[in-house]
Amino acid sequence: MEIELKSREQCCCFTGHRFISAEHRLQITQNLPHIIHGLATFGVTDFIAGGALGFDTLAAQIVLAEREKNSDMRLILALPCREQYKRWSKNDTQAYQAICNAADGIWYVSEDYYNGCMQKRNRAMADHSSHCIFYMNALRGGTAYTVKYALSCELEMHNVLVPYASGV
Repeated sequence: MEIELKSREQCCCFTGHRFISAEHRLQITQNLPHIIHGLATFGVTDFIAGGALGFDTLAAQIVLAEREKNSDMRLILALPCREQYKRWSKNDTQAYQAICNAADGIWYVSEDYYNGCMQKRNRAMADHSSHCIFYMNALRGGTAYTVKYALSCELEMHNVLVPYASGV
């Protein structure tokens, strides 16, 4: 289900690691709803998740829960390819399918996997957003690349490990 995104000012993307410690998972589940709600009060309605394991999955699930309270909110999945879940466990695949079924729209970077499709997806999410909510605890890998790219695009950055204060 393809979807047209709203203006860049109304969009926020997520980026984060696949592996989340129990301590960080608790912080994320406490802080992320407040960040999302705060952005929504300033007119952000489209939340773009990359559909990967870990932070992307958790962020998508929290957006879906927050959408129950705010019908203007939309979850958009920006997926690198149609079968990114092909080698995932049964439980991860089921969670992924549930998120896909509940999403307001899905946007595929490519039909098939190719080396670089994940990076292309990450750049596209940042290019279509004015905000980026991130979970980063290491300065390496795809998350660090995406955070650096989002900063170069002058996105407003929101670190999910820092408790949310008022204002954006």
